[in-house]
Amino acid sequence: MKPWVRLATAAGIASTALVGPGSTADDRARRFQPSGQIQVESAADSRRDFLSAAPTGFDNRTNGFDPQGPEFDTIDEDNVEPLRSFNDNRFVFEEVESAVDGLGPTFNAQSCRECHQNVVTGGASQVAEHRTGRLDASGGFFESLGGSLIHSRATHQNIVERVAFEDDVRTFRISTNTLGAGFIESVANETLLAIRDAQPEALRGTAIMVPVLEAASAPRLGRFGWKNQHASLESFAADAYLNEMGITTPLFPDENTSAGKFVGYGSGYDRVPDPEDDGVDVVAFANFMRSTKAPSRGRVTGEVVAGEELFNQVGCNSCHVATLRTARPGTRINGGAFTVPAALGNKLFHPYSDFLLHDIGTGDGIPLLPGPEYAGTARQIRTAPLWALRTRNRLMHDGLSFSKQEAIARHVGQAAQVRDRYDALADEQRRLVLLFLDSL
Repeated sequence: MKPWVRLATAAGIASTALVGPGSTADDRARRFQPSGQIQVESAADSRRDFLSAAPTGFDNRTNGFDPQGPEFDTIDEDNVEPLRSFNDNRFVFEEVESAVDGLGPTFNAQSCRECHQNVVTGGASQVAEHRTGRLDASGGFFESLGGSLIHSRATHQNIVERVAFEDDVRTFRISTNTLGAGFIESVANETLLAIRDAQPEALRGTAIMVPVLEAASAPRLGRFGWKNQHASLESFAADAYLNEMGITTPLFPDENTSAGKFVGYGSGYDRVPDPEDDGVDVVAFANFMRSTKAPSRGRVTGEVVAGEELFNQVGCNSCHVATLRTARPGTRINGGAFTVPAALGNKLFHPYSDFLLHDIGTGDGIPLLPGPEYAGTARQIRTAPLWALRTRNRLMHDGLSFSKQEAIARHVGQAAQVRDRYDALADEQRRLVLLFLDSL
């Protein structure tokens, strides 16, 4: 029998993978560590570059990265052409996978849209994934047998994953918004580092270097996922395809397990050889996200403007940064694997996030990866982008805050002083801040 080994991936998920001839556990583990020198990227400069506003709207329309394509309602499984257009890629993003496609054997969802559809395809949702693990005697984090991600569904009743009693580090992580993600991807490393360096020391965020898998694990600053586990949308999409739907690709070719038990091809539970997708769907997912418009604002009144001034006055904007700018068109990012196009370059957008990790007292206890070098990330969470806040009724990374006031009250740690300044505002001033948040 060939050996099976547990490996930690860049998503903070351990998968049980077959080590075949010429392959070792160390080879596979190294692939999920950054390799090489970080690339210098070209940040836009308002003194020299013409900057324009990123297009916004909840309308299922392209931002110009890809053409709109045929009418969406005319596309079906027989005539869809992945990578042809925004609508084709949206169809692939919404397509329901089945066991014939390689779904599972353990999984959380059957399509990308299942977790990203509010109020249009690509938005956030109420869906949360479940993660667990435990601390060993030295205080180090140890993942559950099949990895920290506990799948909620399976293709056979005998392999549904369950939580071990001993794994008492437990959390939910709610699905994130992917609208406008192409603008986030197109922000230069230097821009995020400049934001970090300008923050007051007590509020300073942590920038994490992660591998771009499609660029031979070239390093780049992470910005996607609650732990900033990915820097590129292609790596992010391939991760989700495997870990949310159980479909393997060239970037993630090894099937997940069921609590450490092999359930991949040849086990009797999986009928499709790996990799189950040739990688085209992954690029279609990524290009769909790159083509989406940024979330639009609600009505901006005089009271909303006054509320934002108070939001800035108490210091919320130290981490919830209102405006970012993307790199210049033609800039090569993602380890050289992607070139910023005109549709995404030199754009101003308003995510209200610094895309850095912070300890605000809500860390879920699960690090980016096991190991002492990542131990600090167990206490940290990426600053939640506040754009599209008015479309969500489950807040914070775990979705366990149900009102803006509850979410604000949970800000301690690095955010404690800022929260205290908010609490010290007069009732009318707090009302204005909440009105501003309702406009996002």
